[in-house]
Amino acid sequence: MLCKRIIPCLDIKDGRTVKGVHFEALRDAGDAIELAIRYCKEGADELVFLDITATNDKRKTLSELVTKIASKINIPFTVGGGVSSLEDVSVLLKAGADKVAINTAAFKNPQLIYEMAHRFGSQCVVVGIDVKFEDAEWRVYLNGGRIKTDKTALDWAKEAVSLGAGEILLTSMDSDGTKDGFSNDIIKLISENVNVPVIASGGAGTIKHFEDVFTIGKADAALAASVFHYNEIHIDDLKKELKRKHIKVRI
Repeated sequence: MLCKRIIPCLDIKDGRTVKGVHFEALRDAGDAIELAIRYCKEGADELVFLDITATNDKRKTLSELVTKIASKINIPFTVGGGVSSLEDVSVLLKAGADKVAINTAAFKNPQLIYEMAHRFGSQCVVVGIDVKFEDAEWRVYLNGGRIKTDKTALDWAKEAVSLGAGEILLTSMDSDGTKDGFSNDIIKLISENVNVPVIASGGAGTIKHFEDVFTIGKADAALAASVFHYNEIHIDDLKKELKRKHIKVRI
């Protein structure tokens, strides 16, 4: 069995790391480069960088900042935000990203997933899916949670994987920033119905939440932000406790 991964997330707005609740009320969380270096030293398995307002602002990801961060870390680095073409993907890979996350653009133009996988390989294609529970279904949202769609999370995840997505980054808007635990029901549903790794995002508040998302949610990786940014949980302590609970992690 593969090791479960712990992934800090840098949500970037105007060049700074920020964090909110339910995708709103953003507050400053520190310098992105300093945080990236710290997480690398603490034992993070990977790092995710999301330029969270790029799509809504109709601009491209901050590639210069990506280059600076990539030069300071030695762990896999996923970058997303405002990616809408193969050229955008190429720019980020050249800037130092190992994987590129696409969300809104992939939903609006699913063929982009296929084209990315065909040109760069599925291993670097991460499809981000933001979901919210409404009308007894987990619905997909676009543009940083601003636009509701009629498609369910499971249907879209299956379609994305069939087109070449190598990984799914699943974020529950209901749980985002609450620190009340991951939305393990939808995470489990997606994890058991696609044949690629699922990164669970939204809701981490305690070490027990990480244990639950791996055992109940069946996630391959757990992504978190504020609990790491504000030193509420240290990655090395988290991994030691998970190992004690017989969850396979890389120490």
